[in-house]
Amino acid sequence: MRRVHSKEVKMAALDRLQQRGITIEAIAEIVREMQLPYKPDLTLEICMESVLAVLQKREVQHAILVGAELDRLAEENLLSEPLLSLVRSDEGLFGCDETLALGSVFGYGSIAVTTFGHLDKHKIGIIRQLDTKKYGPDGPVHTFMDDLVASIAASAASRLAHRLRDEEEAAEEHRRAAN
Repeated sequence: MRRVHSKEVKMAALDRLQQRGITIEAIAEIVREMQLPYKPDLTLEICMESVLAVLQKREVQHAILVGAELDRLAEENLLSEPLLSLVRSDEGLFGCDETLALGSVFGYGSIAVTTFGHLDKHKIGIIRQLDTKKYGPDGPVHTFMDDLVASIAASAASRLAHRLRDEEEAAEEHRRAAN
């Protein structure tokens, strides 16, 4: 058994996102939509930076690798029953897809957790495009990937919210010190 270098894991995770049709920009668009009410001048570039920071975490990379692999195996009918049918149909009571995605959200606090729930329910942006149920029984499977994208977006939005507050407070302290 070989030891896998973290750069290889990171590249593999980013490749899996790309293979599933997911771009950093598409995730950043969700982040921007979530944070725009609080920061009207928020740029997509800042949101992309936050998404990339979240994707640096090994736990997120590992979850992407696991979820992408399970979705791919389900598409190729290589999972055993009844797991194959549960994953292919994105069974509502299955829950393992949300559980895998939710694991990495906890590191970003309550904002990330509540944002993840919102994104899971309302399927914003590319999450809606990944919704397995709209493709029918012979279409692509994104049972895990839609929740993983929601997790990444929720974490990046929470990270950004905290960072923006820190910047506001630093600017306020600077103004006070100048007076």
